[in-house]
Amino acid sequence: MTDSSFKVVLIVDDDPGVRESLTRVLSKDGYQIIEAEDGEKALNICRQELVHIIITDLRMPGMDGVELLKAVKLLLPDVAVILMTAYGSVDKAVEALKQGASDFILKPFKRIEIEKAVRKAIEHQSLIVENRYLKHQMEAGQEFPNIIGSSPAMRKVLNLVEQIAPSTATVLILGESGTGKGVIAEAIHRLSDRKERTFIKVSCAAIPETLLEAELFGYERGAFTGAVARKEGRFELADGGTLFLDEVGEIPPAIQVKLLRVLQDGTFERLGSTRTQATDVRLVAATNTNLAEAVEQKRFREDLYYRLNVISIDLPPLRDRPEDIPLLAQHFLKTYSAKNKKEFEGFSREALEVLAHYSWPGNVRELENTIERAVVLTRKKIIAPTDLPEHINQGQKITEFIRVPIGMPLEEVKNKVIEETLKTTKGDKTLAAKILGITSRTIYRKVGKKQKEETD
Repeated sequence: MTDSSFKVVLIVDDDPGVRESLTRVLSKDGYQIIEAEDGEKALNICRQELVHIIITDLRMPGMDGVELLKAVKLLLPDVAVILMTAYGSVDKAVEALKQGASDFILKPFKRIEIEKAVRKAIEHQSLIVENRYLKHQMEAGQEFPNIIGSSPAMRKVLNLVEQIAPSTATVLILGESGTGKGVIAEAIHRLSDRKERTFIKVSCAAIPETLLEAELFGYERGAFTGAVARKEGRFELADGGTLFLDEVGEIPPAIQVKLLRVLQDGTFERLGSTRTQATDVRLVAATNTNLAEAVEQKRFREDLYYRLNVISIDLPPLRDRPEDIPLLAQHFLKTYSAKNKKEFEGFSREALEVLAHYSWPGNVRELENTIERAVVLTRKKIIAPTDLPEHINQGQKITEFIRVPIGMPLEEVKNKVIEETLKTTKGDKTLAAKILGITSRTIYRKVGKKQKEETD
């Protein structure tokens, strides 16, 4: 059974009697009907309305059914088109099936034939949409296998990555150190048409200035002392693929000129050579410095900045997406427990709270190193706050909210509120009492009672 109540059927025929007959039949079945007397009007309707099924005459003045089929498939690829034809045009109708028509029916037709053709078209259309959805769901985890996070901030970034990846535009990734700029650059490459070609990463800050030019553009034998053989540069090796320049703000002015030329016309020369070479490279750059400020200070070329900054992606720091911290922590725990051949059941609630409340100045990289350290040093099955570095425990913020499960007895709720407040005041009972608006005696009594119960 198909739900017809939200299906829009467009009937196209120059004969008003045919349109009226089809409208009467399909309206009784619950379909929403739109009529058009020719192909041009039908096409205009498709530009403005969401149409699910088109039933069109094959022969019409002006734009015929086959021409309408071809045009409408460009506007609405998933629309189902049913052709109506006389016996003499069956061959043409069969040919239309090869061009994307769902079905054809012969005039004069019976009601049952119309209903069957429309139902069949809807079922086929639903199957196409469902298969596309399932494929998308299966591939969703493959598109960003190295990116962990479902926060709104990260979803915004990933949506932008999906949108820009198929283009050839230069991308500038901005963000603090450790936010994962290299991972995003790889994702752009993996979702692009260049995914089968090379992805090459160059850390501009890690290569000495005297060697960076040679690394990027290559050199000929004898170009300088120690150049005993010709060497291809990264632009040459990345031809047809993607070149990721990390810490692009560290490139010295002399090399910025050559980089600008590659971006402008796709050509360069190796050191020691006069032969100009062409390269087809998609450039992705990243920096944790303020390039606009560097331009103002004359440390970075303005024209190069605009060439790099065609599309920019701002990666949020980890502190701005705290909901992703537990996911990342679990991911790193799984990764490093496998590498170290150790088994863990997970994190204690308190440990997750400590991780969530820390500011993470080193971002994802610092979190990863923290979890790796805990895996190596912890002997228990569960990671506790004591297994985390002292500065992370001390960096815990005051808890602003207390989670109370439905059904918890009121007395336990009171105890939990007092306990959590004492944590934020570092055990200062007088201060805790003032915060809660109760007497110090109440807190002393509650604490004393709990300690007595724990020792009994």
